Amino acid sequence: MFFGKKTKNPTKYYIKYMTINCRGTLLDLSSPVVMGILNITPDSFYEGSRMRTEHQVRTQVEQMLEEGAQIIDIGGASSRPGADFVSVEEELNRVIPIIKVLNKHYPEALLSIDTYRAKVAKESIDSGIHLINDISASSMDEGLLDVVAAGKVPYVLMHMKGTPQDMQEAPHYDSVVVEVFDFLVKKIALLKSKGIQDVILDPGFGFGKTIAHNYQLLNHLSVYKALGMPILAGLSRKSMIWKVLKNTPQEALHGTTALHVIALQNGANILRVHDVRPAVEAIQLMNVLEDNK
Repeated sequence: MFFGKKTKNPTKYYIKYMTINCRGTLLDLSSPVVMGILNITPDSFYEGSRMRTEHQVRTQVEQMLEEGAQIIDIGGASSRPGADFVSVEEELNRVIPIIKVLNKHYPEALLSIDTYRAKVAKESIDSGIHLINDISASSMDEGLLDVVAAGKVPYVLMHMKGTPQDMQEAPHYDSVVVEVFDFLVKKIALLKSKGIQDVILDPGFGFGKTIAHNYQLLNHLSVYKALGMPILAGLSRKSMIWKVLKNTPQEALHGTTALHVIALQNGANILRVHDVRPAVEAIQLMNVLEDNK
């Protein structure tokens, strides 16, 4: 749900108060929040995010929560370009025990599952997950939306052109900003027809886009505020940063923080990140800047 306010410019409409119902817990997005990335995979593009043991996972989650993350996003199958295929059974074996461990030890934490599979989403919801983060916008498993609707959980709707295996093979748009907007409009209508009310929009930085496409989307991120839903920006340590800076994902923190500031200025409500503290501090400074206009 959201409550907006008109500005002096009648062509603009800004969302001031916004909450997402996470299975009875209301997440306040009137100030941006941080979603911490927890990869239960051996092959995530950023080596520092790969967690393999329960001890590693708990240590990482404790740090992210202490640093101010409000959501922990759990992924059991890498979605990097050209990622290896992971079976449903393997994905379940990776994520379900971790969801149960985190619910037991951190019952106040909001947990998200990064999956495009209906079966993984269903078992994750049954195990206590609070949000579904789907890179495919239901294009890879049509049954996923019925699971989301039945579970009454928020849904992250992301744009991706192609699949992780082929999405970076010369992606083309006449206008990436317009085409992503039109895609989201059509998908929102589908979600509403299914009874899914709490939707978070993600333009899909790096998913079927060139570097130029990514920066065009970032420049025009505020366009998607017109859809009246919170926006998630997933920029952390991506190739749109380190390829420009000619370094590596391991060296891309400063560039990530710079782009986070731009995303916040352009209306991002959620930053999905590997490094929580720098993102939280960027939000704190942006809030002070906003209060002193």
